[in-house]
Amino acid sequence: MATATATATEGFRPHRVVVLALDGLLPFELGIPHRIFGRPRDPETGRLLYEVVTCSIRPPGPVDTDADFAIQVPNGPEALATADTVIVPASYELGPVFEEGVLTPELADALARIRPGTRLASICTGVYVLAAAGLLDGRPATTHWADAERFQQLFPRIEVDADVLFIDDGDVLTSAGVAAGIDLCLHMVRRDFGTAVANDVARRTVVPPHRDGGQAQYIHRPVPDPQLATTTAARAWALGRLHAPIQLRDMAEQEAMSVRTFTRRFREEVGVSPGQWLTQQRVERARHLLESTDLSMDQVATDAGFGTAQSMRQHLQTALGVTPTTYRRTFRTETGTGTGTGIRGSGSESYGGVGTAP
Repeated sequence: MATATATATEGFRPHRVVVLALDGLLPFELGIPHRIFGRPRDPETGRLLYEVVTCSIRPPGPVDTDADFAIQVPNGPEALATADTVIVPASYELGPVFEEGVLTPELADALARIRPGTRLASICTGVYVLAAAGLLDGRPATTHWADAERFQQLFPRIEVDADVLFIDDGDVLTSAGVAAGIDLCLHMVRRDFGTAVANDVARRTVVPPHRDGGQAQYIHRPVPDPQLATTTAARAWALGRLHAPIQLRDMAEQEAMSVRTFTRRFREEVGVSPGQWLTQQRVERARHLLESTDLSMDQVATDAGFGTAQSMRQHLQTALGVTPTTYRRTFRTETGTGTGTGIRGSGSESYGGVGTAP
């Protein structure tokens, strides 16, 4: 297990993220891993916790994008053999991968270089590459909602969920399109090094620190009509009193709405029900307290609004797959920084080895 203290030891090396740049890639989505994984630092030593490199399936050289420019990629496919995590961003020029669900010989040779046990992730249509390689058979996966039906038809052995932002299935993670790639990468940082490190990256990137993977991809009214009331005040009110019991009618009263209208408007704006949102916020509060304080489990449960330690245990077990005690042991240090052994999302397996010497 790597710890924040261990980063100061001579054997430490950053977790190596290799981003596979394919022809026709989307520059925005290619940049997401570099932006998110290029920021986390050890709070004690200032060392970068990740090393991010880009590679092609060909020798170093230009790779076309879907924009009016190409990018110069400095590494060939041999970089894949050095990865702790491989990320495949979206591309719209995948040829037989997209049309027939089969890899080209060149791409198959490149993927064969990836070491067993390497964590794999895709953003948007990058999932076609993982699927064509047979890495998702019998497993859950997601992609952009507009591609989900076709993706399911092409790969019937995959359990496609088009309604979520990302899916963490342990050693393989997939995300929906565009901004969902940010959510996925932040989730991996949180899984590797804890909430405090991930939140710091989110602040520097000026994005929400956490959107649950199960949140809906497509929200009917992502930007509320300015002529209509929103649920912003109710959410702010609830966040200020997570430690106390909060009823749905209490939140609705903050907006002077009926419970029915408030519930509908809340789901339209946030993508989940008020109850689901409250649980997500309380889980995040509990994670923060477990990482950054020495409060007892009963105190953390009370402050996070779960009432009892048993209730908190059940909710964290459901959301993270681990108990509060395990979570604290994994991410708590003297300075409250994450240790980086990995905590899974719902339905996935734990992932270890982050920051360890090869």
